Amino acid sequence: MQTEKLTVLGMSCGGCTSSVTKALKAVNGVDDVIVSLSGGKATVQYDEKLTSPEQLKLAVIEAGYEVEPSSTSHQAKAKGCCG
Repeated sequence: MQTEKLTVLGMSCGGCTSSVTKALKAVNGVDDVIVSLSGGKATVQYDEKLTSPEQLKLAVIEAGYEVEPSSTSHQAKAKGCCG
């Protein structure tokens, strides 16, 4: 198992965290997901033989949010569920 920590942009309510959690749990190989609204973070435990960090990021993007690149602190505006 591997752990990936994602910075998710655009979450503004509990519905947002639920959407991100659901999107990540739907990825084959994901074992556990913890999403923090206040921190804007998603911590994902996954089987590296079944998925990759890129697939996790894509799931978040397809749910309507943005994932901050790990090498920058760019604050982009995401659609999210509330705005």
